[in-house]
Amino acid sequence: MTSSSENPDPVKAKCPPVLVDDVYLNGPTLDVNGAEDFIRESMRIITEDAVKKATDVREKVCEWHSPEDLKELLDLQLTDEGESDTRILERCRDAIRYSVKTTHPRFFNQLYAGMEPYSMVASFIIEALKPSLYTYEVSPVFTLVEDAVLRKMREVIGWKEGGDGIFNAGGSLSNMYAVNLARYHHCPDVKELGLSAVPRLVLFTSQECHYSISKAAAFLGIGTKNVYVVPSDNRGKMIPTALEELIQTAKSEGAVPFMVNATAGTTVLGAFDPIEEIADICEKHNLWLHVDACWGGAALMSAKHKHLLKGVHRANSVAWNPHKMLMACLQCCAFLVRDKTGLLQRCYSARASYLFQQDKFYDVSYDTGDKSVQCSRKPDAFKFWLMWKALGSKELEQRVDRAFAMAKYLAQEVKKREGFRLLMEPEYANVCFWYIPPSLRDLPDSTELWEKIHKVAPVVKERMMKKGSMMVGYQPHGDKANFFRMIIISPQVSRQDMDFVLDEIDRLGRDL
Repeated sequence: MTSSSENPDPVKAKCPPVLVDDVYLNGPTLDVNGAEDFIRESMRIITEDAVKKATDVREKVCEWHSPEDLKELLDLQLTDEGESDTRILERCRDAIRYSVKTTHPRFFNQLYAGMEPYSMVASFIIEALKPSLYTYEVSPVFTLVEDAVLRKMREVIGWKEGGDGIFNAGGSLSNMYAVNLARYHHCPDVKELGLSAVPRLVLFTSQECHYSISKAAAFLGIGTKNVYVVPSDNRGKMIPTALEELIQTAKSEGAVPFMVNATAGTTVLGAFDPIEEIADICEKHNLWLHVDACWGGAALMSAKHKHLLKGVHRANSVAWNPHKMLMACLQCCAFLVRDKTGLLQRCYSARASYLFQQDKFYDVSYDTGDKSVQCSRKPDAFKFWLMWKALGSKELEQRVDRAFAMAKYLAQEVKKREGFRLLMEPEYANVCFWYIPPSLRDLPDSTELWEKIHKVAPVVKERMMKKGSMMVGYQPHGDKANFFRMIIISPQVSRQDMDFVLDEIDRLGRDL
């Protein structure tokens, strides 16, 4: 990209340069035309390699290299002198080539997947405009978009009379917002006086919850030992009677219970805690109820499946990530609050006078940034809003219903096939199963057998990664040996892809 000093603007050239600190100041130094050419060419590469090829089922999901080999391939060192645009475009191609194609139809490794064109375009617009969502004056369009999306999401949850909320940089952060807000609601003095102003506080969550809950307790000074873990049943759901018992235990110890975290769609099993029963207990003991619906919130879009979150309208707060099942581009995470009194603002407000002046010429209630722990904040709601506008609620519902149906189909196929064993019937889009190679199929059920099965999934995973044919996650769980966890989301995925996954696991593991 050439400097404009080599092709000076004839108008600006008439002005003599000014020297300040040995730097000549005489017009811009960026060649805008050159920048446009570079962006145009890079978009061509993105469209061809990161969109078209990355979503082609005939292409590899990944081109595996060890960290040391990849360091050499990428030439990561930063140097004093810049490189040519031609070389930078090659680096763009390399970054795409050696990255995992999470938009590929056979990427089933995480709780997100697939290519969403409308949300992707929204992401491009955001990056081109470089907005930051703290005040209406610098981000008018996106401030209003976020407000509209939050209103609609609260309506879907069932909070017809309003509420509050904010988009932030991840579901883990949403859960941290919830823990801190619940504590502030219980002990408002903690904001100014700190931990010296509060008794020993205890929160409750299931053994299947996301690890961000314990991280929040550590980060906020509550302490991980004050996170009381409630047992779950054999399907991964919190047991309400066990919750009641633990609350009584905490009180008998002189601790102060303040919050319960219920999970709607657990990470591994896809289980939904019984929110209605948990809400009854929270009301009885005056506890804040937070529902971590980062993964399972999408079920609310479906008339057929929203019963899984029955009672969610009784929660005080909800975390919901549209970048998961609903496929908005990462990251897109909403923290929603039922309170309508400005609790979120009071908890997080710092009243920075250089941003949140109260004598502005417009309605400063639209300056929402003081509700966030961040200052700079991307308008992630736009990625969900543009997609929702394009598809409508009906298409989003159909996507959710299709994912449920595809998960059911895969579970049925697992049960039919020799050498495959289903962990449990899926409640959501998590399908968990073991693969048992021919050499182990006739062995009696024993500790020794399960020790051998435990070693199968890691080897099959290594082989699929190095081949690049697909990506499926695995993990142990409690006393269970390693099993595969398939996550089904994308409408790009076909029934044939489900069959391919089982066939490929068998091909890769038959000799074990």
